[in-house]
Amino acid sequence: MIRDEFRVLCVDLTGGKGRIERLDGRSQVAGGSGLAALLYGRYGRNDLPWDAPEQPLIFAIGPLTGYFPLMSKTVCAFRSAYHNQYTESHAGGRTAFALRFADLDALVVTGRAARLSCLAIGGRQLEIKDVGFMAGMDADAAGKLLRRMFRDGSGHRSILRIGPAGEIGSVMACINVDSYRHFGRLGAGALMGAKNLKGIVIHGDGDFVQPAGSAYGKLFEEVYRQVTATEMMHKYYSLGTAGNLQGLNDIGSLPWRNLQKTSDPAIAGMTGQAFADSTLLRNGACSGCPVGCIHIGYVREKVADDNRYHYHQVPYDYEPIFAAGTMLGVTRPFDVLRILEVMEKVCIDAMSAGVALAWATEATERGLVSARETVVPLCFGDAAAYCRAADLLGRGANDFYRLLGMGTLRAAEVHGGADFACVLGQEMAGYATGELFFAAQTLGFRHSHLDTAAYSFDQKHADKDVGRAVDFLVADEPGRAFLTSMVACLFARSVYTDSRLAECLDAVGYATLAGSVADVAEHIRRLRWRTRIATGFDPDALDIPKRFYDVRTWKGAVDRAYLDALKREYGRRILQLAGDDRDIGEGR
Repeated sequence: MIRDEFRVLCVDLTGGKGRIERLDGRSQVAGGSGLAALLYGRYGRNDLPWDAPEQPLIFAIGPLTGYFPLMSKTVCAFRSAYHNQYTESHAGGRTAFALRFADLDALVVTGRAARLSCLAIGGRQLEIKDVGFMAGMDADAAGKLLRRMFRDGSGHRSILRIGPAGEIGSVMACINVDSYRHFGRLGAGALMGAKNLKGIVIHGDGDFVQPAGSAYGKLFEEVYRQVTATEMMHKYYSLGTAGNLQGLNDIGSLPWRNLQKTSDPAIAGMTGQAFADSTLLRNGACSGCPVGCIHIGYVREKVADDNRYHYHQVPYDYEPIFAAGTMLGVTRPFDVLRILEVMEKVCIDAMSAGVALAWATEATERGLVSARETVVPLCFGDAAAYCRAADLLGRGANDFYRLLGMGTLRAAEVHGGADFACVLGQEMAGYATGELFFAAQTLGFRHSHLDTAAYSFDQKHADKDVGRAVDFLVADEPGRAFLTSMVACLFARSVYTDSRLAECLDAVGYATLAGSVADVAEHIRRLRWRTRIATGFDPDALDIPKRFYDVRTWKGAVDRAYLDALKREYGRRILQLAGDDRDIGEGR
């Protein structure tokens, strides 16, 4: 049933109780990113650090979740362990549908459990179960055990869990979602660990009634046809985002060996086609998605003292391949998957971990660190060493790895090497496309390549017009904020234009929201930035390390003056936009 109010389950782990809150605001913030910011303004504490028990861990879905294809993601919002500021992470899997079938628009978790626990919720249940025996358990083993412990609702259930990295508070710790998806960036797993939560099980144990009438059905069929029978989404199913490897290498924009190069002939064995030909086991899909962009490869291991082999399934995409592959100089697909499997088990963000280990390798080459710190000697291309180092990093095995787990720049403050730390707000995403991307990722809301289309702009424009480039970023952002408030997969942004979203919203009964997409999108954009700024965001406090000024792309060498001017102007425009919206309340 369509409702203008939000239905939010608030769980206090300290008291062991939950309550349903009903909040107005659908026509102002839509859901997803907008709802998450609204909820942080209500429950967040700007006067306390990220790991204070009072701080909320928020999961929010959108008004079109379950109604249309690829409305399949969930926004996880929190105060980040990485920089102590408000942020978001997005993930697919079954979480969004489980919340929808539990008749919830959001879940807000506060407090801290007395012992390591698992929270199980649904439309008609709430349980906090002691799982102290799972301390230190990797994410793969934890998932198998949680599935046995919570047998009800198979197929209508989402299982979130952390590994050792979250338990030790690593800022690189992610949350594994249904085995193959993740709330990956900026340390969401650390907040779960701080709350003594090993897992969250969400049961979609209710009914979900589709809108009556023929208009909705006809529109659904048209959208479904676009995403399945046209070329709009084909590339995501075939080679997937791994298909970007060859193209970025060809234009000198693929990071190799800690960004010491942006192109290498070794790409011949590391293309999306090479991964598909040798390692691809099957495709998977998030709930509500007919595309199937999840590419699942495999690795084999021989059972000790036996002639049998076990195989393990490992998801891969462009960013994990860059981080565990080219950034580390590893050029064999199966080796990349073995490194990624270790990162999956300790439940650490692959991009942050890969970039951090690349820095540690160059620091080793320069004599700033040695095997005394890294335990295993690090050398570009040594996959076996990186498998071991990834495990040590995720478990915080010694002082060096605990420090590195707090971020590459933190380690560089102690050991030196800040000039070649590849950090743009957080460890970089895999696009060395040029000045606009470097500036945009440094200041972007999630420090994510998908905050903007800067990586695309860099590939099309060789001019150095600061105003034009920043105008592009500013104009592009509201549409993305509205999509992440639906919450749509951003791969589908060519399908879900503003006019199409308005049609979809109107077809399911949100006529007011459908008639004000542009205004609501701008309101959400400003609300998010105001919330972020209230927790300490300052564009001037973020520097771009020297390594990024040394990059060469198809346009030639990075222009220092142009990059610095882009960063200054984009930072100024963000603050200007946030300051204009005076009716938005800040957190306490």
